[in-house]
Amino acid sequence: MSDAIVWHDVENGGYDADLPLWRELAREAGGPILDLGAGTGRVALHLAAAGYDVTALDSDQALLDELGRRAAEQDLAVDCISADARRLPAGGRYALVIAPMQFVQILGGPSARGELLAGAVACLRRGGTFAAAIADLDEAVAVEDPEPPLPDVDQRGGWIYASLPLDVRPEPGGVAVEWLRQKVSPAGTLTEERHTQMLDSVDPGDFEREAAGHGLIPVARYEVSQTTAYIGSTVIVCRL
Repeated sequence: MSDAIVWHDVENGGYDADLPLWRELAREAGGPILDLGAGTGRVALHLAAAGYDVTALDSDQALLDELGRRAAEQDLAVDCISADARRLPAGGRYALVIAPMQFVQILGGPSARGELLAGAVACLRRGGTFAAAIADLDEAVAVEDPEPPLPDVDQRGGWIYASLPLDVRPEPGGVAVEWLRQKVSPAGTLTEERHTQMLDSVDPGDFEREAAGHGLIPVARYEVSQTTAYIGSTVIVCRL
């Protein structure tokens, strides 16, 4: 198993606070469902296990291959598309398109979000639903020094992986989140590297206006509460 898969699981796989909301939106919209930035299947597999027709899209083929392996292991049918979410497949097939966690905040600004929104319109059925989670970056930047965080840890084949949040710092247009990734071999050799992810600052109201400019009409907002390990988010729901 590649390190990319393990780090994705270590840093994202434990998050489940949003799953009830995605399941409720799936119940309301029906299927088929397109999960953007699906990774190793945190949301896609959950919805497929609930009986929905799910397609998982990600630009990382290794993550999708692992998702497919896990789906087969659980006897679940999940279609996988390796593609850039700014180039979504047209055809008006999907009843629900979702962008969980901070996916719309890692695209690279308003122009890239516009490409995604245009693609969502092209691949949604008339009357279909688009829903995206927007993280509250104010929660990510502490106003005072917090208690030192605990690392996220996993063990695979005798290797130990630990990801420790180091810093969340304001940057022009958003924040930079930095982790220290440490890996210990079965022989006890330690290697480590720093990993940084930029998140765009996106105001929910501004995002609703961007969506409306592409014909997606905002109909609801849902709040996903902060947990001990993850910041909270607002899920914007739009209809075509």
